[in-house]
Amino acid sequence: MSKFELSIFDPNTLLPHRAGIAGLALVLSTLEIDDAPISWEISEDTVTLNWDCDDKEALDWLIKSAYQIDSGMLNVPALNLSGQGKYTFSQGVTSTFLQHSKQRTLDKTPRDISFKVDENQPEILVSHRSLIDCYYLRDFKGVFNSKNKFSSSIAIKGHHLPGLVECYINGEYEESPSGFIALLFLPIACNYYLLQNGRYALVIPEVKDLKSWINRRRQLSNRSYRDFRSPSAGEAGLRLLLEEALADSLQLQKVEYCEVYQLGKQPWDGNQSGLKQAVYRVRASHQVLSVYQSAISLFPSKVKVTDKGVSWLDISKILPWIAENLVNGKTWYTKFYEFRKSPSNNIKYERKGLIAMTSHLQPYEQTLFDSVQGAFSVYLVGQSKQANKQGRPLDYAQVTDKVIHRLQRPSTQQEFATALVDFLSQFRSKAARGLGREIYAWIHGEEWRKARDLTMLAIATYQSKKKDGDANSEEELVEIPDSDSVVEADDEGYEESL
Repeated sequence: MSKFELSIFDPNTLLPHRAGIAGLALVLSTLEIDDAPISWEISEDTVTLNWDCDDKEALDWLIKSAYQIDSGMLNVPALNLSGQGKYTFSQGVTSTFLQHSKQRTLDKTPRDISFKVDENQPEILVSHRSLIDCYYLRDFKGVFNSKNKFSSSIAIKGHHLPGLVECYINGEYEESPSGFIALLFLPIACNYYLLQNGRYALVIPEVKDLKSWINRRRQLSNRSYRDFRSPSAGEAGLRLLLEEALADSLQLQKVEYCEVYQLGKQPWDGNQSGLKQAVYRVRASHQVLSVYQSAISLFPSKVKVTDKGVSWLDISKILPWIAENLVNGKTWYTKFYEFRKSPSNNIKYERKGLIAMTSHLQPYEQTLFDSVQGAFSVYLVGQSKQANKQGRPLDYAQVTDKVIHRLQRPSTQQEFATALVDFLSQFRSKAARGLGREIYAWIHGEEWRKARDLTMLAIATYQSKKKDGDANSEEELVEIPDSDSVVEADDEGYEESL
C-alpha cells in the first residue's frame, strides 16, 4: 500500500509545490471516491493519498481525471470552465508549461475563434491552433521503475516549472515523488495572462487554507478574454490579489502574496519564446489595492475597430506604469516626469482617468500639487487676457510645449528648485500662501524627484474649477511670458468658451 501526505506547511516545499497541492485538492474535491482506485482525505493544509494498486495506475487515473482535451483545448473539468475560460486556460498552459513543441502537438491549420468582450462592440477574432495531444495525456517517462513504482528521484524540467533551466554543473533538477505529484497539478492553481509583444505572465498564488481556496478558485475560474489580457506582469499579480481581497468568503484566508513569472524571448536565445525574463514577488497592503482598484476601473481595456472593420482590444498605457510603481512599493505617480516625456505615452485619451487618480494623493502631496495648479491657473488667466487683447485665440499646442519644457528641462535638484520657485513666485496664488516651509522641504529634500513628478502631474491634470470637476477636452496649458513681472491674481481658474 502506498501513502502520500502532501502538506502546504511542509518545510521542504516551495510556493509552486504548495499551489500544486491546492490544484490537486481542487480536482479531488470534484471526484467520486466510491469507484476510484485510490482514496484520499483533504484537510485545511494537507492532502492524503492512499492506494493499493501500483503507483503508475494510480497516477494515470489522477491525471486523466484532471486533464482532458475538449474541442481542441486543454480542459480541467474541476474548474467548470466556460467557452472563453477554456480558451484562456488552454492558451495559457500551452504557452507557459507546455510551450516547447515536444510537450504538445498542435493542429497545423489555425482557425479563428470569436469572443464577445463588450456588449455594444463587435466580437474579437483570435487565431487558435487546436490541441491534439500534450504531456499530461501521455505516458510519463523516467518517473517509474520496472515495477511501476515511483523512482526515488524524478527529473524536473521546464514543463513542470516554466523557466526552469538545467544546471550545467549539477545536471537536472530532481524531485521526490511527492514534489513531482504536486507540480503536475500546478497549472490548475495558476492564473495566466497575455502581455504585450507576445509575452506571458504566469501567476502562482500563496495558498494558506486548501478548503477556502478551493471555493474561491471555482468562483474565479471562468476568466474571459478581457481578463486574459494584461498590460504588465506586475499588474497581473495585483489583479489576482485584488480579486482575492474582494472575496467575502476569504476574509481570513485570502491570498495575500503571489509570484509572477514573466516569460518571453531573451536576446541571446531567439529560438525559445518562453524563457523566464523576470520574477515579480507581489504583496500588497489594503491601501495599495485600493489605489490599484481605482486605477483598473479608470483605465480599462477597450474594444476598438479599425477602418477595415477589424476589432481589437486596446490596452491602457497608464495602468502598467501605475501597477509597476505599486508593486515596487512606490507611490503611484513615481517617475511621471519620465513617463510624460516618452513619445510613446500619449496621455491625451486617458487624461480624465489620470485626473481622477489624483484623489489618492496624501495631504502633504496635495500641498505641492495645489500650489503648482494654483500658480498655473493664475498664469493661464494672464495669458488668456493677453490673447484677447491681441485679438487671437490661445494656441494650446504651442503653449503646452513651452510650459512643460520650462519645468521638465531641469535635470538636477538645484536647477529644478530654481525653476519651480521662479514659477510659483512669478504667478502667486492663494493655494501657495503660507506654505513656503512645506514647499522648501519638497524641493530641497531627498524627494525632489518626487516633487518634480508631482509638478508635472499637476500641470498635466489641470482643469478649471468652473468645470465642476469635468476635465476639459484639451490640456489647458499656456505660454511662458517674456517679461519678468510678478503677477498675483485670484486662482479660480481659466475656462475656455466652447
